[in-house]
Amino acid sequence: MARKIIIDTDPGQDDAVAILLALASEELEVLGICCVAGNVPLARTEENARKICELAGRREMRVFAGCDRPMQRALVTAEYVHGKTGLDGIALAPPTMPLESQHAVDFLIETLRKEPPGSVTLCTLGPLTNVATAFARAPDIIPRVAEIVAMGGAYFEVGNTTPAAEFNIYVDPQAAEIVFKSGVPLVVLPLDATHQVLTTRTRIEAFRALGTPVGQAVAAWTDFFERFDMAKYGSEGAPLHDPCVIAYLLKPELFEGRHINVEIETGSELTLGMTVADWWGVTDRPANAYFVGKADAAGFYALLTERLARL
Repeated sequence: MARKIIIDTDPGQDDAVAILLALASEELEVLGICCVAGNVPLARTEENARKICELAGRREMRVFAGCDRPMQRALVTAEYVHGKTGLDGIALAPPTMPLESQHAVDFLIETLRKEPPGSVTLCTLGPLTNVATAFARAPDIIPRVAEIVAMGGAYFEVGNTTPAAEFNIYVDPQAAEIVFKSGVPLVVLPLDATHQVLTTRTRIEAFRALGTPVGQAVAAWTDFFERFDMAKYGSEGAPLHDPCVIAYLLKPELFEGRHINVEIETGSELTLGMTVADWWGVTDRPANAYFVGKADAAGFYALLTERLARL
């Protein structure tokens, strides 16, 4: 049986590739796509999610708009990385498939109450506002979640938005704290792992060589997306952060990590949003997350290219 997942996302080029990877994989049943403000404001993220579904030929997919701001802070966005639309790099037609009228938080609550306990995995690709709001509003759903697989945080790499904090956690650290303390089984793909899966000219051209609208779009997105990281880090390519979440579900053997304690810093202006990861076990705090430290880049790109070819 296919694994039931809900994708919570703020597309973003790398979010788009993650969604396409999920929609291309028969091992996964995507129950819905929940959008949150993050890389770009909510009006952009929900529109982008619908564009991605139409690109994949999946107009029947249900897309929900969720929270338009963090739980306690003003919204911080990342157009400087993703461009004005969040999907800069190729012009896609405005979507014609409808946006669901139900709020994403209500969809999360309703679905987790309806589906058998332990049958739904949450795949979070952006700030954790929707999930934390659902947990705060309906605590009964927390033990019903099978697992959360999240892109966020860092330990050795530390921050990409501030010296201490990764973007998804920094945007809404209060939400991240709720999720990390919830007791739900948690797998985290931090920058330390995602920065091992860098684009290269060969890998991007492999997407383009698929000769499909999906291949062309992914090549154009990664062409655009990599310019920021290459300039910032001096690297030969850019990390595809969010597809690591879906790749972990499909082929966990591509990743290695440790069960450790991870706390979210919410009180310090200097280190707000830091994932304080006890990688070396120097505290007696109980483990609450499987924090990934290694990723097989060759295996990751082989999987991604093979699956995108199906769309």
